[in-house]
Amino acid sequence: METNSADLKKLFNEKKYSIIVDIIENKISEKDKNSGLLNLLGVCKFLNNSNKETLKSAKDDFRRAYLKEKDTPNAFHALKNFINISMDLFDIEFRSGEACNEKIFEEILSYFNENEDYFKKNEGLAQSIIRVFKRNLDLDNVINYLKKIIELNDKNIDALCTYIYFNCFKNDWNQKNFLEYSRLLNKKLPLYPKEKLTSLKENKDKKINLAFLSSDIRSNHSVSFFLKTVLINYNKEKFNIFIYFNNQKEDKTSNEFKKYVFKSRNIFHLNDIEAINLIRSDKIDIIIDLMGITSSHRLPLFKNRIAKNQLLWCGYNNTTGVDHMDYLISDKYLILENEENLYSEKIIRLENIWNCHSGFSGNREFIEAPFKTNKYVTFCSFNNFRKINDNVINVWSSILKQVPNSKLILSPSDTASFSIISKKFKNKGVLDSIIFQTYKKNYEDHLNEYKNIDIALDTFPYNGVTTSFEAIWMGVPVLTIKGYNFNSRTGESINNNLDLKELVSEDEEDYIKKAVSYCADTDKIINLRKIIFDKALKSPLFDKEKFSNQFYTSLEKINK
Repeated sequence: METNSADLKKLFNEKKYSIIVDIIENKISEKDKNSGLLNLLGVCKFLNNSNKETLKSAKDDFRRAYLKEKDTPNAFHALKNFINISMDLFDIEFRSGEACNEKIFEEILSYFNENEDYFKKNEGLAQSIIRVFKRNLDLDNVINYLKKIIELNDKNIDALCTYIYFNCFKNDWNQKNFLEYSRLLNKKLPLYPKEKLTSLKENKDKKINLAFLSSDIRSNHSVSFFLKTVLINYNKEKFNIFIYFNNQKEDKTSNEFKKYVFKSRNIFHLNDIEAINLIRSDKIDIIIDLMGITSSHRLPLFKNRIAKNQLLWCGYNNTTGVDHMDYLISDKYLILENEENLYSEKIIRLENIWNCHSGFSGNREFIEAPFKTNKYVTFCSFNNFRKINDNVINVWSSILKQVPNSKLILSPSDTASFSIISKKFKNKGVLDSIIFQTYKKNYEDHLNEYKNIDIALDTFPYNGVTTSFEAIWMGVPVLTIKGYNFNSRTGESINNNLDLKELVSEDEEDYIKKAVSYCADTDKIINLRKIIFDKALKSPLFDKEKFSNQFYTSLEKINK
């Protein structure tokens, strides 16, 4: 059958995807199915039905489309689709607890190696292969190809944000680098014509209009646990609180949070100018960004000023470099006074800790150290695997070798290859000491895993935050290491606020020494667990009322 491309295009514009699938599969001979048609077939299957089996079928079509021609624009477009849908399927398998098809990495990387020069020159292909590198824990290539995208398209703000963010996982940058690149990001953010923007009006009400903006106020997201603390403890005679959701889909947590505040709005479908004008019309005195450069950020809104005072808190623990991001909420352990010039924002230091967890439902019970039953010490890290860089693996491997029969349980919080990190531990000769656990969809099941842990090992330079609060809530000590900036000192702040400075290591050598010494004298572990269980809820980590008082007092001061 002769294919009429105009007819297919008309059907596609009319979103009659199933008809196109039928035509290509059943009315066009195999020899006439060129790369373009096979690619269209895969696209229509994807758009018509996104269940797992359909995605697999579409993936096969994209593969065939690429292999049919290999070096044509249609083939490369199909290759990009093949990579993206393969990563979508990997994520679905990972999050459902199924065995992931890790062989797909080998196939994709073979195609990448055949066409590396083209990947370097094509923004779409570069973006797709970055998804592979992320899941394959190849952070050097993530950073390398993000840099290539920035060179190809210097207006790609998201690529620059991700480039800055991924350097948090590495040991290569200092805080001067973060400030330098954040300032570069600031230059690339758009400034909109004043005539298109509603004027910023003063709030003459005696109450302070306070707003939070986030894409992450959803079930079991880290931000929701910390934001909840200040939304359930505030003086409604002093504050009207607004939430601006930037979520495509809202869930039960989003709906719960709406009940705590004066007004909520969803700005996801609004462009920047529409969002700026909406927020300005609400006469906000103070707005707090809970994302920074992460998530589905809306930094251009802050660059164009949407409130009298603009702050960064919670979701990203570093500078944004953005004009009009006025303040960064920190504490005395995270940013030293002589380092303030390395952050573009003015620093607000809360009296104790920068963040306070709202805690979990259910009764909290003391759990005896598992080594009493197991007769060996069990370590853990439930941070995402990207934080487990080669330095971390070296240090942890040294600990496992020095602590007889010890085990290390790893359970990633984000999609990642188990085989890649397994190889790294195998090369260190400690793979038999590693226990890998699949992603836990049920949060209660995730928390219960801490009942099997004697000591949690923090990652560095990118410390855990939520995972450390979780461990401490469950009575598990967290061994951490001193850092060099806000992002790498969160573990230090958490343990100092728990009054357990002994769990803060000076350097990698001290980190190993402390871990080994606790295991040699297990009475230390027993004592630490008792101290943590008794003190945690009274400490700044979970004292919601005390934290909220400090938080809102600091906001009142800057609003004067």
